[in-house]
Amino acid sequence: MSTLSSLKLVTVIKPAKLPPVVQRRNKLSDKIWEQIQLAEAKSNGGTYAPLKSKRLKDLEGNIKLLEVPKRIKPWWFTAPNGKVCLILRYGSKVLEVAPGKTAIELDKPAELIPTLQKIKTAVEAGELDHLIDAATEAVRMGFKH
Repeated sequence: MSTLSSLKLVTVIKPAKLPPVVQRRNKLSDKIWEQIQLAEAKSNGGTYAPLKSKRLKDLEGNIKLLEVPKRIKPWWFTAPNGKVCLILRYGSKVLEVAPGKTAIELDKPAELIPTLQKIKTAVEAGELDHLIDAATEAVRMGFKH
């Protein structure tokens, strides 16, 4: 029992589901993690293609579950001036990082992974919640018309 007495024990009730703001934050954090994996693979000369499940019907009408590679598009590109530009996305919407600014300019490709890691930390800390909310509202407004 001495091992348990060294631990901090608390009474807690697990919530049934996460608040929407935390769900959105986690969604963006997961997508940034995929971009980090993609950038690391490309910098090492490899590829990154996680698998996803897909249901297909065969000729007899039976449904089969197949593992197929998930297509991930990079959020960065090289601008005509030779610098790397990184665009943040939430779903199909481009996040406006600052008023009128939709991209982060990096001097060299080696800065991409550390920048993505900084952004992931900021997302998890809730610093980009206002951008996520704006993108979510833009999507909602598209459905109302």
